[in-house]
Amino acid sequence: MNDIHQPAYSAAAPLEARSARFPARIADAGGVIVAYREATAAHATHALPLVLLHGLGSGAGSWVQQLEALGGTRRVLAWDAPGYGVSTPVAPASPRPEDYARVLAGWLDALGVSRCVLVGHSLGAIVAGAFAVAHPARLGGLLLVSPAGGYGAATQALRDEKRDARLAMLAELGPAGLAQRRSPNMLSASADEAARAWVRWNMSCVIPQGYAQATHLLAHADLAADLAHYRGVVSVAVGAEDTITSPAACERIAKAARTPLQIVPHAGHAGYIEAPRAYNALIAAFARACDANRSH
Repeated sequence: MNDIHQPAYSAAAPLEARSARFPARIADAGGVIVAYREATAAHATHALPLVLLHGLGSGAGSWVQQLEALGGTRRVLAWDAPGYGVSTPVAPASPRPEDYARVLAGWLDALGVSRCVLVGHSLGAIVAGAFAVAHPARLGGLLLVSPAGGYGAATQALRDEKRDARLAMLAELGPAGLAQRRSPNMLSASADEAARAWVRWNMSCVIPQGYAQATHLLAHADLAADLAHYRGVVSVAVGAEDTITSPAACERIAKAARTPLQIVPHAGHAGYIEAPRAYNALIAAFARACDANRSH
């Protein structure tokens, strides 16, 4: 079965217009609000739902090209993490991965998703890893794309330095300035202007409080340690030209997960935005394998 749906409209259409086909929805996840976007196939009862978790400077709208292509044969859900969009922030000012994983579990409960394939990009991989450890039976598979490892295993001084540098940049520049300065690092040198504009737009929409909490999350997290305790199906992929979570750094995450690292050519950190065909194929193949594994 081909899990990549070919849309009938032009892929060159502005992403803002294309994302309007998947308007933001709201779910009550145990007393907190989670905003999300969804694509649901008419006949996808056999396929595991696919859940997409964005990174630090992004949001649910960044996954529009995956919603388009992968929503033809399965339910695809992309959340705005706590503190992003209109999603309720987590309670702690300096949260840990389990705080986000708890909200994720409540959101999936609210949507009737008992088991899924979970895809985490960058900081989203940290949340995905924490969820996998807390709820292994709820995962058919865990796909980590350009995963951020976190600084939880580093010295306190380094953790504080990394956290404070990001917080200072946010305070100085605000979301719009942050997008102008940081977004070029998210893509490879060959990325087209449409991809660059989309990354800038997503980053400019971050909410300062949510971004600050996620920065604390990054300082506390240790994804490799979480993966060492998870025995489910895991795959790790990275863009060959990723300078934020480099192939070398992702290799260490893959080793912790006991899986080979997949490298996507000609792609940077936000590879699923600049190289959607390659990433859609990668995600679709992984989800199909998880479906097949469930049936055995």
